[in-house]
Amino acid sequence: MANHKSALKRIRRNEAVRLRNRYQHKTTRNAIKKLRSETNKKKANTLLPSVISMIDRLAKRNIIHANKAANLKGKLTKQVAAL
Repeated sequence: MANHKSALKRIRRNEAVRLRNRYQHKTTRNAIKKLRSETNKKKANTLLPSVISMIDRLAKRNIIHANKAANLKGKLTKQVAAL
């Protein structure tokens, strides 16, 4: 166990950040699943910008890699365009 005050604070902080990252990642994954299962082109087109925004936010905060974000955005855009 850590002995220094700063190390104890760091442990608390890391846990809070981990939980926030987990929540944001899971929320984005659920939004992607919802978009992928959408069959109505109009609904998918309205949903796409918000999902892309969520993916960009994850990449900006290094929760996911930038290349993974680009791949996800490209595949989702292609799928929505094909509807």
